[in-house]
Amino acid sequence: MNQYERLANSVRYSVKGSQVVLLNKDQRLKLIGKGRSAFAFRISGTKYVLKVFFPQFEKIAAEEAEIYKHLKDNHFFPELHESGRNYLVIDYVQGTTFFECLVKGMPIAAGHIKEVDEALQLARKNGLNPSDIHLRNIIITPQGDIRLIDVARFRQTKRCSQWDDLKAAFHKFYRLKFFPKKMPEIALNTIAYIYKKGLFPSL
Repeated sequence: MNQYERLANSVRYSVKGSQVVLLNKDQRLKLIGKGRSAFAFRISGTKYVLKVFFPQFEKIAAEEAEIYKHLKDNHFFPELHESGRNYLVIDYVQGTTFFECLVKGMPIAAGHIKEVDEALQLARKNGLNPSDIHLRNIIITPQGDIRLIDVARFRQTKRCSQWDDLKAAFHKFYRLKFFPKKMPEIALNTIAYIYKKGLFPSL
């Protein structure tokens, strides 16, 4: 058993309905994110993130590991360093998500949009189908570069227009002089909910 597997095995949680509650973990792990399928921890003293998947989502761990292998030469994505039955070890990406930029009023530039396009095009050249691209998985680093995380759906076969819609909203609305560059989190979550319900007109 290697050190990362031991760290993953240290994570204890309880499941209450659809909620997963973290109970215990190794002291070297700092919780930095929780999604529908996994916890994400920063490993103290390293530049790595340990992503620990819940039992019913262990297949996603294997799928995501394979996708990261396809992206190993794409600098827009974290590098995969280790994977196991229920965990991944990837680079920690420091920065601010597009979602956080909108909440804090930090500018998103046209150059950032072009970088996301470049990242996704490179992924397509590696035989992937980038999907589920949203404001929370696009990060602007302190150096102003773009990084993308959460790639579990990059091999789905159906077309996903989410990034095209975000890009259209940027050019049609966000770039307007009087469009608000800072928005409350509740407003962004409401917009996302309406979008997922398919209630927005075509952009």
